[in-house]
Amino acid sequence: MRALVSKAVGGPETLKMVELPDLVAGPGQVVVAVKACAINFPDVLIIEDKYQFKPQRPFAPGGEIAGTIDSIGEGVTGWAVGDRVIAMLGHGGLCEKVIADPAKLYRLPEGRSFAEGASLILTYGTTIHALLDRGHIKAGQTLLVLGAAGGVGLAAIELGKAFGAKVVAAVSSEEKAAAAKSAGADETLIYARAPFDKHQSKALAEQFKAAVGRDGAHVIYDPVGGDYAEPALRSIAWEGKYLVVGFPAGIPKLPLNLTLLKSCDVCGVFWGAFAARDPKANQAHIETLFDLWEAGKIAPRVTETFAFEDGGKAIAKMAARGAIGKLVVEVG
Repeated sequence: MRALVSKAVGGPETLKMVELPDLVAGPGQVVVAVKACAINFPDVLIIEDKYQFKPQRPFAPGGEIAGTIDSIGEGVTGWAVGDRVIAMLGHGGLCEKVIADPAKLYRLPEGRSFAEGASLILTYGTTIHALLDRGHIKAGQTLLVLGAAGGVGLAAIELGKAFGAKVVAAVSSEEKAAAAKSAGADETLIYARAPFDKHQSKALAEQFKAAVGRDGAHVIYDPVGGDYAEPALRSIAWEGKYLVVGFPAGIPKLPLNLTLLKSCDVCGVFWGAFAARDPKANQAHIETLFDLWEAGKIAPRVTETFAFEDGGKAIAKMAARGAIGKLVVEVG
């Protein structure tokens, strides 16, 4: 079987297609024939050894997949060869077959494509945990979403609307603003590209304040970081929640006097650790996501697909922050 693997620390250009021994499920295991693998920002970090987890090389990036069950090990119940599934892996998805934990498999509903299935769990799972458990979002509140045209950004728009919030989407281009609007954003604003000097940072803060209104943003969803963080924090409401989701623009340093002045909370969002520590709560969120998907309130937006051989190009586009919606590698 083929796999696109990282053998040395570096960017997407260092990935190599290799042949590996075929997989057969052992006791308690399921082998999934991968049909689609979604690309996310952690895939950029993990091959550069900048992610929280550093797998032993060689390894394939790719944390979420969809495919069909190829073989089932002794002791596994509830699944059959040929079942269409979604699986969360952490890494290893850019491979024709993977070993999966049966407890981390989800059935791919009929009528949904493998590309859609591979694009659901990580972005929406992160976001529902962020908004409900960390942001305690309520109907009628204002939600400011940074990087709103990316995978997690669009998920935040859709879930924010599903939970009754007013959503203000912040993006870097007219094309991305259109994508945010199509996902349901009530308002959009287009910010300049960082880095910002002091004057530009102040101007961006005023832009955020004008967009969210005089009461401020009750919840700020920030999967961007960098020079965008402090201006966004300056637009937060009294006792608001600032959700720290990711840092593709760099790790910011926030002046803590702002948290005192607004009596606000800066909340970290680490969905993977949450899912491991409280699997029952995470499972309840996933079930809610499937219900919302069936009801048409959320829908993974796969905007570009790549051939297996071009998986590195998908990661490169993610690294360049050029993605709108979800990028998916077609493996099978």
